[in-house]
Amino acid sequence: MNNCRKDQQLGASSSEPLKVIIIGNGPSGICLSYLLSGYTPYVKPDAIHPHPLLQRKLAEAPEVSILDQDLDYLSEGLEGRCQSPVALLFDALLRPDTDFGGNMESVLTWKHQKERAISHVVLGRNLPGGAWHSIEGSMVTLSQGQWMGLPDLEVKDWMRRKRRGLRNSRATAGDIAHYYRDYVTKKGLGHNFVSGAVVTNVEWGTPEPSSSGAQDPRPLFQVSGFLTTEDQCQQPFSLYAHNVVLATGTSDSPARLGIPGETLPFIHHELSALEAATRAGTVSPASDPVLIIGAGLSAADAVLYARHYNIPVIHAFRRTVDDPGLVFNQLPKMLYPEYHKVHQMMREQSILSPSPYEGYRSLPEHQPVLFKEDRQAMFQDPTGLQKVFGVSLVLVLIGSHPDLSFLPGAGADLAMDPSQPLSAKRNPIDVDPFTYQSTQQEDLYAVGPLAGDNFVRFVQGGALAVASSLLRKEARKPP
Repeated sequence: MNNCRKDQQLGASSSEPLKVIIIGNGPSGICLSYLLSGYTPYVKPDAIHPHPLLQRKLAEAPEVSILDQDLDYLSEGLEGRCQSPVALLFDALLRPDTDFGGNMESVLTWKHQKERAISHVVLGRNLPGGAWHSIEGSMVTLSQGQWMGLPDLEVKDWMRRKRRGLRNSRATAGDIAHYYRDYVTKKGLGHNFVSGAVVTNVEWGTPEPSSSGAQDPRPLFQVSGFLTTEDQCQQPFSLYAHNVVLATGTSDSPARLGIPGETLPFIHHELSALEAATRAGTVSPASDPVLIIGAGLSAADAVLYARHYNIPVIHAFRRTVDDPGLVFNQLPKMLYPEYHKVHQMMREQSILSPSPYEGYRSLPEHQPVLFKEDRQAMFQDPTGLQKVFGVSLVLVLIGSHPDLSFLPGAGADLAMDPSQPLSAKRNPIDVDPFTYQSTQQEDLYAVGPLAGDNFVRFVQGGALAVASSLLRKEARKPP
């Protein structure tokens, strides 16, 4: 199949290479598509930024788009909850005083300058919004609702128009998934998005000459995969592009324990398995406990879900409850009362203690050893003693890894430490901090968790850096 785009499908058309292919249609991919569609940020003429140094720099070139300014210079001296200087810059421009509890409006205004648009296509497995469509819809987001928004459409304004409200300043995952899909429609980006597209291979090199005999002097990327059509047929595609942006997130491949029995049919690695079992009635208040392994927010969400349906829970994790590395010890109690309730249960409801929380038991510092076919789970406690529990279902929720199997060597050579597994938190793709271009492969970019930006609030800075870099490349081309 040749290069082309139709709404929701790839069809036959010209063999001209695309300028940009974005792999992944979550918040990073959507934000980048917005910026590549000619939407251009300028500082409002009357805006005064509360950060004095940044305000002085912005005042030096008030008529120049942020995309055309020196991002290194503008971001110098900014501090915040992120390691990326450009992410801090874009966040400061969009939400000037949010870390101080304020709700000052963005200092940016947006102009749609179609002549600046760069042709691109966004490939995604799901609807626009990516993995947000796979999260149980009633789950409340970790971040405040206002931090989940994309440029020039605030979540609170969108929620107000939908006659929905924020709970504790936070939205549900279902609302956010709907917001991202709506954003693509409202901003007129839909023609760039192809849903149901699975990328299976990305190669870099020079393609064969076109039918005219001419050959592009620049090496191109070839992106191949298949498209699942409405009638569930799989249609192969192969596209060429000058630049590829990796925006696939990290939820593709759940982490595994690597112990005997983990492939048994009652062992699962996604919260959706508990939801399905609850609907089917295979787990209930009268069944054996559901075993939840992990001490992160996904595990906490599973505990909360099970508690909501009065399903008994055994909750096992390898850390101590007071380990400073536990995410619960890093969240403000006022904003996240439900997660702190889980943390309180983890602390107070050890398997050996009396039961203030009926139907819940925690196993701190317990290592799973094996699972048996008769639904028995064996653990080893801190003293080396082994314990066995009968369970109805097991959820292993210990994180996830990005699936970059479509890249040569599964992308291992692109990581900051190529000798270690790729990890959003510990070993992301090594990118230039001001362009987000791979340090190992020219014209290949990575944004979002793949580049170490793990919150929606901050992934937009990566999109800004990539768009700025691509616009500079376009400007350098001979007419």
